[in-house]
Amino acid sequence: MAVLDRLCEGPQVLVGSSMGAWIALLTALRRPEKVAGLLLIAPAPDFTEKLIWARMSESMRREVMEKGEWLRPSAYGEPYPITRALIEDGRRNLILDGPIALDCPVSIVHGMADPDVPLQHVLDLLDQLRGSPVITLIKDGDHRLSTPANLKRIEHALDGLMAELDG
Repeated sequence: MAVLDRLCEGPQVLVGSSMGAWIALLTALRRPEKVAGLLLIAPAPDFTEKLIWARMSESMRREVMEKGEWLRPSAYGEPYPITRALIEDGRRNLILDGPIALDCPVSIVHGMADPDVPLQHVLDLLDQLRGSPVITLIKDGDHRLSTPANLKRIEHALDGLMAELDG
């Protein structure tokens, strides 16, 4: 929001991937006059509660709450900490439990083979978004969507969003 407030003139298109998509949605909700559209890639709003906390065992939850963190194994390298602060901050920013009142165009690109953000999570987001978001599903796409072909699809989705904004 600081970047929008201090460095940008006029409404902007926000692009976010995974947690960045959640941040883009929160930013658009708090500064709707500064956001022309959203491109959300593998969007993971509310992931701390719905994709992490809900799947943790009681012992993992206790470790987070009592020790302050739990080290989650990662398919992408070293384990990363799930901290109590992350969970608590996530709870202060939940958006999927009711309508998401955004009037700007929204385009979503999601990989159907994403092991981190299930397709149902994205469909739950679609149910809450106002308007008619456009979704591009990539059948063999994973969470990163980083192959040249997937990057082309993301570029195509951005081109479509820009064309919609140009009217």
